[in-house]
Amino acid sequence: MFNPFYKPLIMGILNVTPDSFSDGGRYSDIASAVQQVEKMLAEGVDIIDVGGESTRPGAELVAADEQIRRVVPVITAIREFTDTLISIDTTSSKVASAALAVGANMINDVSGGRQDTDMFAVAAAAAVPIIIMHSQGTPKTMQDSPYYEDVVREVLEALQERIKTALHAGIKKDNIAIDPGIGFGKRKQDNLDLLAHLDVFVALGFPVLLGTSRKRFMGSICEVAEPTELVTATAVTTALGVMAGVKMFRVHDVKENRQAADVAWAIRQCG
Repeated sequence: MFNPFYKPLIMGILNVTPDSFSDGGRYSDIASAVQQVEKMLAEGVDIIDVGGESTRPGAELVAADEQIRRVVPVITAIREFTDTLISIDTTSSKVASAALAVGANMINDVSGGRQDTDMFAVAAAAAVPIIIMHSQGTPKTMQDSPYYEDVVREVLEALQERIKTALHAGIKKDNIAIDPGIGFGKRKQDNLDLLAHLDVFVALGFPVLLGTSRKRFMGSICEVAEPTELVTATAVTTALGVMAGVKMFRVHDVKENRQAADVAWAIRQCG
């Protein structure tokens, strides 16, 4: 399903949570969630990524049943008016199964299948795409003391191991995408090093997803504290990602990143 792409895809974030770092509580009811989806569709979104558990630094785990209570009605409502691709953002195989049953098309697992060992089996049985992300630790502890001697090499090797495990579980190669996990158990310099070497991950031959949207490390560079002030900074990373061969971008601000991706893609086509 992931191959080939004719242009980069924009994945719009829909957090139906009370505590996400940038938009917690804004879309926790069906009406506001649907309104946001309609806005993203008008702005050119390709995938809606629905999540019922915050993965911000320091966040507590949310029980699978509570995640299901949050995401299933929203996915059901979205499916009533659009056939746009829906991704379920979860580390729980139980949540993934419930979301797929009501119309989700793919799984976005920030733990890369490490937190719930049944996740790869669910993806394989349903024959749906899965995005395998690298993270160090869990959201609650990942920013306590992250450390790498060579972040690019270590993240690359960790993703290669998870890809091997996913293939062994029966997931087809064309249903696997990878994400280096910007901000997930990474220091500022780690994030910058990963962004400077995105081509290394692209070279693995799997579609790469980039998720930098409004993240704190950019705020430290731009000297701003409010995540919503980092729209332009995010769009810059989207343009750079397109030029490096990244195929998907997970963002809060669809319009700005759609424009950045489209212009960068037009330039890349001239190369």
